[in-house]
Amino acid sequence: MTRQDSSPGEEAAGGSPTRGPLSRDLVLRTAIQLVDEDGLEALSMRHLAARLGRDPMALYRYSTNRESLLDGLAELLLDQWAIPVAGSGGGAWLDQLRRAAHDFRHLALQHPHLIPLLVTRPLSTPLGLRPLGALRPLERILAILREAGFDPAGALHAYRAYYGFLMGHLINELEEFVVNADEDEIGLRLGLHRLPRKDFPNLRDLAAVLLDYDGEAELDQGMTIILHGLEAQLQDSPVTPA
Repeated sequence: MTRQDSSPGEEAAGGSPTRGPLSRDLVLRTAIQLVDEDGLEALSMRHLAARLGRDPMALYRYSTNRESLLDGLAELLLDQWAIPVAGSGGGAWLDQLRRAAHDFRHLALQHPHLIPLLVTRPLSTPLGLRPLGALRPLERILAILREAGFDPAGALHAYRAYYGFLMGHLINELEEFVVNADEDEIGLRLGLHRLPRKDFPNLRDLAAVLLDYDGEAELDQGMTIILHGLEAQLQDSPVTPA
C-alpha cells in the first residue's frame, strides 16, 4: 500500500506508535496493515490500539466495534478499486471491464486476507445502507454497461455475472493448495494421493495442471468467456444506450 504522509508528530502505520491526532482513515489503514501482516483473526480493537499506541477506548470514536471496523475495511478496499470511467462508447466497454478485473486482482493480491470480507460483509447490510465507498464500484460498472447499451435490468444481470466470476476466481487463486512444497512428486505435493483414484480419476489426472497455475492468465481466459457472452447477449437484444 502506498505510504500516506503523516500528520505532525505522527508515524506511519507499522512504525512507532502514533502520537498525533487520530482519524478514521489512519485507523482503517493501520488495521489493513495489521491484517496484511497477521491475518484477519488477529484484528481486534485491543491489538489495533496497541499498534497505534493508544488506549482502545480512543478507537470507538471511529469504529463502534469490530464489526464496524470490518465494514470500514471492506469499504476502503473497494474504494481503491480503479475502474475506468464510462463514456468511450463502441466496444471500449469490453476492454474497460477486462482492465478493471485485472486491477482488482492486483489489489486482492496485495491484501489477500481482506478478500473474504468482500463476500461476507455486504450480506449483513441492505444495499442502500452500505457505505458510499463500497457502492462506487457497482455504480461505475453499471455506468459502463449502460453506456454499452444494456438496459437497467440487463446491466444488473451482467454485473452479477461479472463480479461473481471475479470474486470466485480470486478466492480460488488465493487458496493454499500446496501441501508439501519440497516433494518432487506432483501428486504428493498437492495431497492428491489421498483421493481414491476410482472416485476422483479426473482430479488425480489434473495434478500437473493444478500445480502449474497462472492466476493472471486464468483470470484473462475466464474474463474472455464472460465478456464474449455478455457481448453476444447485447447483440441479440440491442437497446439504445441511456
